[in-house]
Amino acid sequence: MRKIINPRDRFPDPDVLQGFRDLLKVYSPSCVVADSQQRAGVMRSFMRPLTTDVRFVGPALTVRLEPGNQVDCLDALSVAQAGDVIVVDAAGETETSIWGGLMSGLCQMKGVVGAVIDGAMRDTDETRDLGFHIVAKAIVPRSTHTPYSGRMDPIEINVPIQCAGILVNPGDLVLADEIGVVVVPLDQAAAVLKAAQTQAEKEELTRAKIRQGKTVEELLAEFGRL
Repeated sequence: MRKIINPRDRFPDPDVLQGFRDLLKVYSPSCVVADSQQRAGVMRSFMRPLTTDVRFVGPALTVRLEPGNQVDCLDALSVAQAGDVIVVDAAGETETSIWGGLMSGLCQMKGVVGAVIDGAMRDTDETRDLGFHIVAKAIVPRSTHTPYSGRMDPIEINVPIQCAGILVNPGDLVLADEIGVVVVPLDQAAAVLKAAQTQAEKEELTRAKIRQGKTVEELLAEFGRL
């Protein structure tokens, strides 16, 4: 079997990360960031948040599981850091849950801010009551074989993965809200943040103009878009 657990060696600038955290306060932050990347980096629409109050951002701790032979991803906790987002490539498997309530609790204790799973989870009631933020493709009661076989591999941690149609490298910024999930490549994060801040400010100004009674034509003339 195969087990790869890499330390993460790519970290966002603290000021840039804080800037993205501040963006969580605006309306529809995933939309703002997607627009600021010219629609790039958006995960597939089947990725749905567990609750409507899901809203988080942080550097990706990536996990890749083997199709048809999926195990629990507890090994991610050995390298997880406070502020991380765990992003799991579970090959889009919808009939085997690779995440449950105990994993949510363990992550919460480590300071992990959320999880994104291209696959299935279970124990949604426990995760919801914990207030742990998670986005997944599916929900199903069936667990992995780990509790029965005892095996914890194959698994690869902090390697490049594909998650819901998007390439995610360890350390890339992952932002999720009730609308969807957007990935920002780490080397583009500062530029995307600047564009997103400008976009958010412009949208708020547009809202103020709407309240003043401005017409569509006037708004388009001033802002160029809606």
